[in-house]
Amino acid sequence: MLVFLGNPGTKYDGTRHNVGWSVGDVIAERCGTPIRRLKNRALTARCTLGGREVLLVKPQTYMNLSGEAVRPLADFYKIPPERILVVSDEIALAPGRIRLRPGGSAGGHNGLKSIIQHLGTDRFPRLRLGVGAPPHADWDMADWVLGTFHGEDANLMREAAKKAADALECCVRDGIDTAMNRYNG
Repeated sequence: MLVFLGNPGTKYDGTRHNVGWSVGDVIAERCGTPIRRLKNRALTARCTLGGREVLLVKPQTYMNLSGEAVRPLADFYKIPPERILVVSDEIALAPGRIRLRPGGSAGGHNGLKSIIQHLGTDRFPRLRLGVGAPPHADWDMADWVLGTFHGEDANLMREAAKKAADALECCVRDGIDTAMNRYNG
């Protein structure tokens, strides 16, 4: 299962918090399968990626409730946490930078916190896509992650979404260790 984190609604399109959805859109386009079947509070699609059948998931809950969509799907399809790869934004990484990990803490990300809480473990792989930190320490974090990319950053993030999709395909086909060696950095 590939889970792409974001917030539902057109007002969140193109925001830093929705880069997970952007990566999902790239994967869906490559597979020729739109992510639009509503199941358990998420839009879903099935496709073949890296030679394997995968379930693509865009939770339709708000970010901090993502686990409420992920857990029922994992239960229904009998997918263990270690086979659920979550894609999220990451302010601690420079814009466009990718970090794959086999598990770990939420790192302050409310979507990951919710998934950890609902799955009862932090041992699920994740791909974090850098969106950068606010330029000033006094910026409100919610305003930052709900802001959009402009100019060169917008172009950079479009290319980063494609690279993240490549990393996901590598992970599905060759395993997370190979993908981490190839795409982290």
